[in-house]
Amino acid sequence: MQTKNTKTLYLVPYFAWILLFVIAPIALIAYYSFFDLNGGFTLSNYQNFFTSVYLKLTISSFWYAFLITLFSLLIAYPTAYFLTKTKHKQLWLLLIIIPSWINLLLKTYAFIGIFGLYGPINAFLNVFGIGEQQILFTDFSFIFVSVYIFIPFMILPIFNALDKLNPSLVDASRDLGASSWTTFTKVIFPLTTNGVKAGIQAVFIPSLSLFMITRLIAGNKVITLGTAIEQQFLVTQNWGMGATIAVFLIIFMVIIMVITGQREKGANLHGKNK
Repeated sequence: MQTKNTKTLYLVPYFAWILLFVIAPIALIAYYSFFDLNGGFTLSNYQNFFTSVYLKLTISSFWYAFLITLFSLLIAYPTAYFLTKTKHKQLWLLLIIIPSWINLLLKTYAFIGIFGLYGPINAFLNVFGIGEQQILFTDFSFIFVSVYIFIPFMILPIFNALDKLNPSLVDASRDLGASSWTTFTKVIFPLTTNGVKAGIQAVFIPSLSLFMITRLIAGNKVITLGTAIEQQFLVTQNWGMGATIAVFLIIFMVIIMVITGQREKGANLHGKNK
């Protein structure tokens, strides 16, 4: 009985944290979403969200989040695969993760200098006679910087999934005459989908709510749900509409988490061989 009470006591800080820093903020956002600019109760915020302006904004946010996630995955998966084959894989993985420790604002300002008219990229283009190009404030610069920032969060779970994969399964596939492509599509990738799903969660969800990069790198030419929330709270002071957008953003995030949720298939076939 004492052991049970002790376990219950250990759970108190956990549930207190969840209540104060997860449930309470979400409840507060939901509460403010029912008020207009004058502080009166209204449902118009939810009606306004389904107008063409916000629907286009939502589609645009999903499109950019999809592109960022797609390019991150296309780069991260082969990178993680080759990392598992290298001799000092943990060291190389650390070198990839270290940039994620640097403040996001500092990295963003660094790219402003790199992509600027007088930055090294344009200096390189001038050497070949191409001339200065407007790289900043474009979709390319926004997606490039976003992928750079999020790619460590895609590589890490995929690397872990690949590293846990039982190599005897790959050897068995090749011994049975399967090609490298067949082995990848039928053995390697299916057994590492949990890592891919975790990476998609770690990249797609925060990509929906980007706002600082859209301002500094895209020059507000790219507007996401995060940017709209910032504008409603800080510019127009319409906290009700900002909270409403945040409510839908939370709903979208939950849906994505459910869709990409990891399901164990008894699939840790790594066994006790390692």
